[in-house]
Amino acid sequence: MTIPRSWRTRMYRGGRPGRLARVLNRIAAAQHSSGFLAPPAWVTLEVVGRRSGRTVAFPLVMTIHDGERYVVSMLGRRANWVANIRAADGAATLRRGRREPVRLVEVDVAERAPILREYLAKAPGARPHFPIDRHSSLAGFTAIAPEYPVFLIRAAVP
Repeated sequence: MTIPRSWRTRMYRGGRPGRLARVLNRIAAAQHSSGFLAPPAWVTLEVVGRRSGRTVAFPLVMTIHDGERYVVSMLGRRANWVANIRAADGAATLRRGRREPVRLVEVDVAERAPILREYLAKAPGARPHFPIDRHSSLAGFTAIAPEYPVFLIRAAVP
C-alpha cells in the first residue's frame, strides 16, 4: 500500500504521530521485528520509556555508511524515541528476527551529512519529513544536520 506524500506529513503533524500513524507504526514494528517480508534495513527499536518505564517499540530504517550501522530520527530532534534513548544513555534493543542488545551513540553534527544522505536513499517514507531532496549536495545535508539526530549502533557492553 502506498500512502500519498501529503498524507504522510499530516500523519505526523507537529512532529508527533497521530492516531493513524500510531496504528501503522505498530503494524510496521511487528513486521520489522519479525524480518518477514521486510527489507534487511527495516528494524524495530525497543527502548525503555523515560516517563512510563515500559518498553516502547517502533519501526526504523537502519542505514549503513562506511561499514557502520546507523539509525536516524526522521521526525527530528523532538521525537520521543530520541528523548528516550538519551535518557537511557543509549541502551536499547534492535529486533529483526532476533533481539540484539545495543548502545546507540549520538553522532556529532559535523559528521551527519553523508549519513543523512544515505538514509534518505534507503528510507522513502522519511523523505516527506525532510526539507531537502535525497539527491541534494552534501552542503545541503550539512545545513539540516543539526535538526536530525543520527545514532551509531554499537554492541552493548555487558
